[in-house]
Amino acid sequence: MRLALFQPDIAQNTGTLLRLGACLGLPLDIIEPCGFVFGGKEMRRAGMDYLQNACFKRHDSWQAFLDFRAENKDEYGRLVLLTTHAQKPYTDFCFKPNDIILLGRESAGVPEEVHKTADERLLIPMQAGARSINMAVAATMVVGEALRQTGLFPSV
Repeated sequence: MRLALFQPDIAQNTGTLLRLGACLGLPLDIIEPCGFVFGGKEMRRAGMDYLQNACFKRHDSWQAFLDFRAENKDEYGRLVLLTTHAQKPYTDFCFKPNDIILLGRESAGVPEEVHKTADERLLIPMQAGARSINMAVAATMVVGEALRQTGLFPSV
């Protein structure tokens, strides 16, 4: 299982998710360009000393990520996009151990090309009138369910 961030805008969210990845043994893919200086003060503050233990790969572009995914088919499975434009709740989805959970930019989500490329599109059910949940919080909710379903939480 992997977490992929498409052109993240907010350093603190990226740092938080790198920290989550370090704690759970979950690798991350960062799809550039980022809307901040990667490794800057805000990202380091959120990631704390966990960043040194985070397993991540930076990709120069969406196409570079797709090419890398194609070259590493065994490790990179279905592309599961979290989006407010989906119809299927993540709670009704059956995750697989090699799924890639993809989140879009905090400011704009992902472009139509990325939506079309995704194998699955999932949403987090919310109250009427709510627009979105913070990206790091949304990722944590869905990753928790995915790891629970697949039995991939680290051993206690």
